[in-house]
Amino acid sequence: MHDLTKGSIAGHLTRYASFIFVTMLFQTLYFLVDLYFVGRVGTGAVAAVSIAGNLMFAVLALTQSLGVGTTALVSQAVGAGSRESARSTSAQALGLALAAGLAFGVFAFGTRRAVATAFAADAPTAALTVAYFDWFVPAMALQFPMIAMASTLRGTGDVRRASTAQVLTVLLNVVLAPVLIAGWGTGRPLGVAGAGLASFIAMAAGVLLLLFAMRRGGIAPRLAAPDLARWRRIVAIGAPAGGEFLTMAVLLGALQSILAQRGPAAQAGFGVGVRVMQAIFLPAMAVSFAVAPIAGQNVGARAAARIRETFRAGLLGASALMAAATVVAQLASQWLVGVFTTDPVAAEVGTDYLRVISWNFVANGVIFVCGGMFQGFGNTLPSLFASSLRVGLYVVAASLLARQAGFPLRELWVMSVVSVLLQMVLVLWLLQREARRRFPEMALAAASPRSPESA
Repeated sequence: MHDLTKGSIAGHLTRYASFIFVTMLFQTLYFLVDLYFVGRVGTGAVAAVSIAGNLMFAVLALTQSLGVGTTALVSQAVGAGSRESARSTSAQALGLALAAGLAFGVFAFGTRRAVATAFAADAPTAALTVAYFDWFVPAMALQFPMIAMASTLRGTGDVRRASTAQVLTVLLNVVLAPVLIAGWGTGRPLGVAGAGLASFIAMAAGVLLLLFAMRRGGIAPRLAAPDLARWRRIVAIGAPAGGEFLTMAVLLGALQSILAQRGPAAQAGFGVGVRVMQAIFLPAMAVSFAVAPIAGQNVGARAAARIRETFRAGLLGASALMAAATVVAQLASQWLVGVFTTDPVAAEVGTDYLRVISWNFVANGVIFVCGGMFQGFGNTLPSLFASSLRVGLYVVAASLLARQAGFPLRELWVMSVVSVLLQMVLVLWLLQREARRRFPEMALAAASPRSPESA
């Protein structure tokens, strides 16, 4: 376990963000490698994998609920000096993850055909989506225990072992992708089914690697009888953060339904644009994920000044990174999209999407850091409120626009930029209010016994 209540905040943030960035980079790399080889199968295959992105965001919503709650409680326990509480939370998080992963897998596998039919532009695309889901759904079910273990390690400050295990998992997927999708070395290409199978094998290996990493990190993974009160505490903190990803799943689903009117090429172009955008977001997202355990441990230690410094350092770093990302998107969008699709319609849609949407990159960086601070506080409801309001308004406006025959797709992207800017203003105000509420309480509680459950 690593004490983040002492030492340079900027140093902690840089070191942790670097490890997390490498992990996220490799995770995104495997998505992009899959997309690259799937793109060689055909536009319908790209559309199928893009539709599966809706499921991926739903999984992110659920696992984020688990991961944020685990990281918050473990980091606060470590900051308060209660290692036994950290170990107990880890055990309960793993049990909750296994139960949730099993329930998700059964439900998602049973409904995969209905989901494919609902979102695909035509029958061939729906068939390809089902073929991908056959292996991708079990892979996503394994995400639950993976996230529980990685979040425990992050909460203790041991980002290196968590990152190493996840990077090795992604490298395995990258190696398997061309073998299973394109048939390199086997002469038996499996297409989109191979992409799903590669993800499943890599996730299974990732679970084993994280089990080993936790043992080496001093928190041996163990199962315990369910403590429903602790489960509720984990979910209460994490569910609002997970809800933010769920709102993104709703948003992507709504846009894919709208774009289905334009055919699979439009869906594919949008899907490529979203994947590239996610890759561009990585550095700022790494900063926000690093902010959470640093803020969390200092919340547990009642170190108000260090919490403020964590926010300032995170905001400066994320804003600078996203400003640079905006320049990259403006200058290189056509090349970035062209790597993953040769269809001229899909390339045009993806390029225009990136160029317009990049104007909200800095605003997104601010939102990411605010989200990390809310996670450290153990209150993620304000982030969920801001995100839900933004997505709700945007989906309504996009649906009204879609009723107009032949509407320009660019108008959808411009509306998104405006909605994100409004979300940034709201979330900054909400964070300021939360800080004013928290800091006096921490000062008053400084003389009382520390308790991670009271933070």
